[in-house]
Amino acid sequence: MNSPNQMWLSIEKEYRKMIVNNVWCSNCSDAVSIAQYVIQEHSTGIVLQGKCKNCGQEVARVVDFEN
Repeated sequence: MNSPNQMWLSIEKEYRKMIVNNVWCSNCSDAVSIAQYVIQEHSTGIVLQGKCKNCGQEVARVVDFEN
């Protein structure tokens, strides 16, 4: 199995950019950009965990991978 970082880098660059710029923030009640994120394993792929670029609230985005 690939590491979470290898899985993230296997996604096309433009699609990664779209993911980073489309994370739900419950504080802003809107889709925002994620900042200061780390990539971790998730049961269905990977998860980006970081902070909302607008307000600093903790946010996360799951990226699923097909088996």
